[in-house]
Formats: sequence, structure tokens, C-alpha cells
Amino acid sequence: MRLISMKKFWSILCLLCLCSYMEVQAENEKPFVIPELKEWKGGEGVFLPDGQMRIVYGSADLKQVASQFADDYQEMFGIRPEVVPGKPQKGDMYLTLKKDKKLGKEGYTIDVDKYVKVTATEPVGAFWATRTLLQISEQTESRELPKGFIRDCPDYGMRGFMIDCGRKFIPMDYLRDLSKMLAYYKMNVFHIHLNDNGFKQYFNHDWNKTYAAFRLECETFPGLTARDGYYTKEEFIDFQNEAAEEFVEVIPEIDAPAHTLAFSHYNPALGSKEYGMDHLNLSNPETYKFMDALFKEYLEGENPVFVGPRVHIGTDEYSNKDKTVVEQFRAFTDHYIRLVESYGKKACVWGALTHADGETPVKVENVDMYTWYNGFADPKEMARLGYKQVCIPDGMVYIVPMAGYYQDYLNIKYLYDSWTPAHIGNVVFEEYDPTLLGGMFAVWNDHVGNGISVKDIHHRTFPALQTIATKTWNVAPSLNFDAFDSAREQLSEAPGVNQLARIGKKPGMVYEVAEVRPGMTLEYPEIGYNYTVSFDIQAQPENPGTELFRSRDAVFYLSDPVSGLLGFARDGYLNTFNFRPYPGEKLNVKITGDNFSTSLYVNGKLKEKLDVQKRFFNGGKDSMFYVRTLVFPLEKVGRFKSKVTNLKVYNTLFK
Repeated sequence: MRLISMKKFWSILCLLCLCSYMEVQAENEKPFVIPELKEWKGGEGVFLPDGQMRIVYGSADLKQVASQFADDYQEMFGIRPEVVPGKPQKGDMYLTLKKDKKLGKEGYTIDVDKYVKVTATEPVGAFWATRTLLQISEQTESRELPKGFIRDCPDYGMRGFMIDCGRKFIPMDYLRDLSKMLAYYKMNVFHIHLNDNGFKQYFNHDWNKTYAAFRLECETFPGLTARDGYYTKEEFIDFQNEAAEEFVEVIPEIDAPAHTLAFSHYNPALGSKEYGMDHLNLSNPETYKFMDALFKEYLEGENPVFVGPRVHIGTDEYSNKDKTVVEQFRAFTDHYIRLVESYGKKACVWGALTHADGETPVKVENVDMYTWYNGFADPKEMARLGYKQVCIPDGMVYIVPMAGYYQDYLNIKYLYDSWTPAHIGNVVFEEYDPTLLGGMFAVWNDHVGNGISVKDIHHRTFPALQTIATKTWNVAPSLNFDAFDSAREQLSEAPGVNQLARIGKKPGMVYEVAEVRPGMTLEYPEIGYNYTVSFDIQAQPENPGTELFRSRDAVFYLSDPVSGLLGFARDGYLNTFNFRPYPGEKLNVKITGDNFSTSLYVNGKLKEKLDVQKRFFNGGKDSMFYVRTLVFPLEKVGRFKSKVTNLKVYNTLFK
């Protein structure tokens, strides 16, 4: 047996120790955030914030960003760091500005070491960096940040979302939450579609009965504003300003000359008898007088109602049956592009100039075109004409809840794996082609009266938002879809936002109360899909309208106001189970809910499942899906006579 020398032994031992040390001190892995970081160089160890952490800003231009960061940190983690100007010390987070052409306007770097240094060329880049830091921080209880270096900037400058508020009123509180979510995921455009109408086949083929709405307070034309929900000028201005503070631009849209039934309801002379009352009569001079005055109300003055730099004027889906109307449509489009510009704004339009091909010139310079359907506007031809284009292809990124066409939920796997803003339908540009401004997705509420709630809209919107945010900022993420899909579910919607009403992050019981007493306020306002709520009840006779639970968005009734049955109301819809307890009866009641149904169990047996109905119109020629879902309210306990005990709330599937 051959023995090694002591010198060689110690050399081998030191080498093994060094290898072991190197394994322990391996570079930190790239942290998960949405959108995925462009560049990451891992360091060793972590930055661990403590109660003395400060947010220091090196430029007065960053004071607002630093304060917002501190507010959001407190909202999410319960600690508000001190915000101060000056130079950083160990343990601080430091925001500074420095010119760097490679970063562009929105780019930033983050260097995590003894302190966290954020560098950007403009405040918007520093703000996006704080979103990155918040997302990383929320993924551990200690709020630790892996040491390393980040360089990040977007592939496209316009990254956004559009919501149809015309066919369904979307409350301002939800719009504000949506704006916060867009900002949290570095999306910078929020398009608000302010007017539209339902389809007349669902209203006895009668234009006078067909639903239509214009959602802004209007003084020029009293009575034009929708009575079932609208935004005051003041709150709409405040909303836009609040969004701008988080670098989200609100683009308001008044859609014309189609989708204008709200205007012809107000003044029937404005509607076209030939092409439908949801088309403006382009031969009537009163049409131009009306539209000019409407835009003037929101655009004139030093402090107009439409705050941001861009205004969308609509211009989609008008008839092209004859040459005369095509030329009228083109003239109308050109007129309102120039009218908006006369107020110092940039005009946005829906692409329609292939559908409305003609000779009347339509302004090209400084006009942003949303290319949504290539039969209406061929993207290559629009590029040749010189239009800057926003990629928003209907077949890929249109959500139309429960309509049976387009998409109910977006195919986020396809979008993540295969789509970028260079893909407009079947037309593919070179990535970063100068015609391309960026990409967006949309929610259209086509089917008025289909039972869809704002919560249902949100359930469809959020995963799409996370995905589109990724693919408009970073067109080539390195993470595979399954890893992305699993990790994205663990992130918050935004600081202080929980529209999904998630309680906890695992299946199981998440809340219980031994006795539910009238007038109580419970810890959680609501629980979202998929849930089970169970309680025991010793029933007493209850008056119609007796509530068991209420939240801001919904009510669950022990005795509904119409039939005295168990039921619930939200978004103006009342749904009831065909069940009421007998006086004196002792029962266990269980309600389960998901994104397509709400079910009632009594003593362990299914009594009724309120799932998606198919409702027929016009002798069966037309149909619509009707949804009976409920994000279960818990916040306020009603005033009832019965005894309710043993409340248990379960998160049955976290997704």
C-alpha cells in the first residue's frame, strides 16, 4: 500500500475545502419578476433589509418615485422606510439618475450589494426598478434581495390594455386598481372605451330598446350620460392624474362613427336609417356639429377633462357598402384626427383604411393606428402609408367573456411561447420594425346582460396582463412557460390590490368563526374562486331582503328580496337557489364557487348548481350564455334572526 505525503494530503484537503466553499458561495440565480429581467449577473449572498432601511434619492426629480416606493413598501410589508435626499449608506436603497443611451427612457440598472443602487436615465426607469424590487421582495418572508446586478429595458415603448366600459359599466374603483396592476407589471398604457352598444338581436331587433351607454358626465348634451353608471369629470381627471403618477397613460376613447347608438338615442336624427342607428348619419351636418361639440367639452381649456397626450377617436366597423359612404367615412376620420390635434393632442384610430379604401385623404403623420383585424387594415399596407401601429390582433388578444367567439380566456401559453408585437394576425414584421409602437390586449363586453361580473372580467384579465406584460417588454424570455405559469401565480396583483380575493396560498381552511353575530365585521372582505363556505344555521323566519353577508361588490341573502330564497346579487344581477329553510330547522349549509358556477349543498347533499345557462332569443335563432358566478362576500354580517355558527372558509384550489 502506497502512502501519500503529508504535504500532498494537505493540498488535497485544501482543494476539497475550496471546492466546497465555492459551491456554497455560488452565484445567485436570476430572480423571478414579471416582465422577466433582460440581464442578470449574480453575486454572492443577500441584501437583508432591516428596520433602519432608508430610501435615499440623489435627485429632486426622484422624490415622488422614492415616496411612492416607500408607500408601496409599507402597503405590502407593513414597514415604511424613511425617505431622504442625499448619499447612501450601508443598508439603504438609493435612487439616482445618470444618462445611459443603452437604457433608453424607461431602462434602469439595479446593483445589490452593501446597499441597493438604482440607476436610470429618467424617473420612469427608476419607478420600474422599484416594481422589480417589490416583486422580488414579496417572494420571501424576510424581504431579502439576492446580491447581483440587473440591467433592464423594454423591447417596445407601448405596452397596454383596453377595457370596454361602454357595454358594461366598470366602476372607477376597479379602474384605479387596474391602473395600479398595469404599473406593477411595467405596462404604461390604459385605454378606456367610453361608449358602445349591445346587439339589437338581443333586444327584439329594436334599436330603441337596444342597450347603449356613454360613460362620461356631459354638460353640453344633458341626458346623454348613461344613467346606470358613469364617471364624473372630476373623478375621471383625478383617475388620469393618479395613473400618470405611476407612469401609466390613460387613453380615453369616444368611438365614432359606428358603435354610436348612445348618440342616436339622445338625438335620433344623428343615426343612419340605411346602415343602422348604431352608425352616425355622415350625410347630416348635425352629426359634425354634435361630435365637434362633444370633443370640445373634454378637450378645450388649460385643464381639459382628457388629460394625457393621446385621444382615441374610434373609426372602426362602419359600413363600406357603397363608394359614397366610404368617402364620407374617410373624410370623417380625417376631420376628427385634425380636430383632436387642434386641441394639442395626438389622435389614435382603429385600423379601417383597407376596409374603407378610397380617394379621400386621411392624415398619416403623427397618427397612431391600432391594427386589430387585417381585413380592415392590412398592416403591411398601413406601414407603407406611414402609420405607426399598435399590435392588437383580435384573434389573439381579444377577450370577450362567454361570447362563444374570440376568446373567453386568452391562450397565454401560445402568447408566451409564440407571440410578440411583431405578430399582427398572420402578418409578421421583423422584430422592432419602426412601424411598430408596441402591443396591447383588450376586454370587450359584447353581450350585454350575460351575467358576467367585474370579478369575472378580472379573473380573465389578470393572467393575460402578466403574460402580455412579459412579451411586450421582453420578447424572448428565457424561462419556459410552465415555470413562468407556476411562478406568476405567487405574485401580488399590485400593492394593496387583491381583486382575485385570494386568502392564503395553499388549499385548505383559511378562516373560521365560531358564531356569526348580526352586525359583525369579519377579517376578510371576500374569497375568490375556487372556494367553499360552510356554516350551521338554526333558522328563524326572515324578512325578504335579509342579508347574511355583504361586501362592496356582492350580497349573499338568507332571504332574497323577491322570493325569500337563499341567493345572491352582484353587478345588478340577482340569482337564487330554489331553497329556503323551514323555521326552527337546523341545517349545515355549504356554498362552493368557481369561475363558471355557484353551488348550494344542504346537509352534505347538492341542492342546486347555478352554472352557465344558454338563453335563446328570436324563436331560438339567437342565443347568449348567462353566467351565475359569485366571489363570496364576507366583510359585513347582516341583521338576521337565525342563529349562524361554525363558519368555515376554504380555499379549495389556488389558481
